[in-house]
Amino acid sequence: MLNYILRRLLLLIPTLIGVSILVFLMIHLIPGDPASVMLGERATESEINRLREEMGLNDPLHVQYFRFVKRLASGDLGESIMSSNPVSDELSRRYPATIELSLFALTFAVLVGVPAGIISATKQYSIFDYLSMSGALVGVSMPIFWLGLMMIWIFAFKLGWFPPSARLSVGVELKEITNFYVIDSIITGNWTALKDVLWHLMLPGISLGTIPMAIIARMTRSSMLEVLNKDYIKTAYAKGLKEKVVVYKHALRNALIPIITVIGLQFGILLGGAMMTETIFSWPGVGKYTYDAIMARDFPVVQAAVLILATTFVFVNLVVDILYSVIDPKIRYD
Repeated sequence: MLNYILRRLLLLIPTLIGVSILVFLMIHLIPGDPASVMLGERATESEINRLREEMGLNDPLHVQYFRFVKRLASGDLGESIMSSNPVSDELSRRYPATIELSLFALTFAVLVGVPAGIISATKQYSIFDYLSMSGALVGVSMPIFWLGLMMIWIFAFKLGWFPPSARLSVGVELKEITNFYVIDSIITGNWTALKDVLWHLMLPGISLGTIPMAIIARMTRSSMLEVLNKDYIKTAYAKGLKEKVVVYKHALRNALIPIITVIGLQFGILLGGAMMTETIFSWPGVGKYTYDAIMARDFPVVQAAVLILATTFVFVNLVVDILYSVIDPKIRYD
């Protein structure tokens, strides 16, 4: 197992190199000039060229790329073109917000999707089966931006049940230790802040988790149906075991591998999909920060943010692979 983990970590290097090259090329080939954005519409051509020279944007692409890689190898993610702040400092403040939102959305998706899939499989062709799978189809088809806007309009503006944006209400104090507000609230025993943080997570978390919930529900139903038709499940019923024991101890355990795979993939997708959700709900995470950087042609920010998210996605896949051997002892990695 240790050798397998080390091999996967080594494979991370060429993966990140490939991601960095693709992002670098896409950012530099799309229309737009960060120097023009910084100086404004009234800037003269000479002023723009002088600023481009100062920022090294007139250098050949390969020179700019190797300069970026050299800084990256030393742990320097560069400075934001727009704010002149170190990108690592900006990401360290925003990354926990994105992870917290994604984990909340994934928790919602799993808590709703897995039970819905199990019940649909055990009650195949029932009214609940038809309703849940129809709801899953709608959930998969529904655009996140539309759902987010509708949730803000109904539950924030019309009903006033939830806040429409931000991570914490004005006036609620919280000592930031890890920048994960839920964890910080628990560590400091600030239950007022914890309630407020969870209240702010509701709308963006449910909006972001709707599509994964639908996918997890459909995969759980499909995987459970395949297992429930096996001979050993019929034998368990024939022995007189209770339905709950057969479903949860025998069937679900053997159906978990494809479900865990989908959950892991969905977490990686949530990190990327958070960009749209964070923008709609003004959530101060990496997604919104990256969106603003793309609009401003802030190359160092976009490159660093995508690399961080790609690294997280690779580690999530590694954790999923390790969980396979935990769930099924027959699976071994040489």
